[in-house]
Amino acid sequence: MSPTRLAPIIVPVFALFAAGLHAAGATEQKMNLGDPSLWLPPVQQQQTLLPPRAPEPRDADAATYDRCLGLAKTDPTAAHNLAESWVIHGGAHPAEHCLAVSLIGLKQYKEGAARLEKLQQAMIHAPATLRADVLDQAAQAWLLAGDPGRAYTADGQALALRPNDNDLLVDRAEAAGAAGWYDKAIVDLDKALKAAPTRVDALIFRASAHRALGRLDPAFIDINKALDKSPDSVPALLERGYINAMRGDATAARRDWQRVAALDPNGGDGDAAKNNIARLEAAAKNDPDAAAVRTAPAADKPKPDKAK
Repeated sequence: MSPTRLAPIIVPVFALFAAGLHAAGATEQKMNLGDPSLWLPPVQQQQTLLPPRAPEPRDADAATYDRCLGLAKTDPTAAHNLAESWVIHGGAHPAEHCLAVSLIGLKQYKEGAARLEKLQQAMIHAPATLRADVLDQAAQAWLLAGDPGRAYTADGQALALRPNDNDLLVDRAEAAGAAGWYDKAIVDLDKALKAAPTRVDALIFRASAHRALGRLDPAFIDINKALDKSPDSVPALLERGYINAMRGDATAARRDWQRVAALDPNGGDGDAAKNNIARLEAAAKNDPDAAAVRTAPAADKPKPDKAK
């Protein structure tokens, strides 16, 4: 539900299974957090699939899992090969999770999402919060696959396991916006912002949803709150430019987009800002082919500003 970008963002932090998992599946241990950058360019050097020496079983599972997810960041093909071998040799839930992550790294988003949903169904003895994390990952993979309806459903299932979780509410709102269900998005964002009134990404998302519905006054209030909290937020500045343009204030829109272009000169947001400035200039010259500023669809997803 982005005010800003046409391309999907990287999926946020993936919750890892606990270190020391048994091969039989997840236990009731506390989760570690993984790195958010799961899809970096692959490296050329191939790494061996299995450790040269097998440590104790619990340590072996944890080490293999960490290694598999590490490969998913840098070489998803190698991670996929490792995960497949590990599944065959009894790696169970951790192996299945890494296999799904590797598929997402290979841009096989639909297959990765389906595997994550299947994994969650199999994790009957795992903590509800961990199952919710896996469903949230599936939801974001569905978004990357271009299926926001499936993403919305998966996040709804996650919220049933972890009610009123702010991150899940924002993620489901994002899926709703991507599907064009802006009223549903606003309902979830209202709940999230009631608990965290200055959460920047939620404010940007809600401003975008209001804009999509033509509610420019509440959109303007939300986006200014976001910029009060994070003055150099590129997604917020770009969104305010769209709102200003729709309010008929071309000068303010140009100023916001010039700031975006300066902050993100080589990125997608910067390109969008430059294109919109060009359209403003063409419109000012009464060019009939560019008489209106293009407003970004509110369903597009921004880079997250996770200030809360």
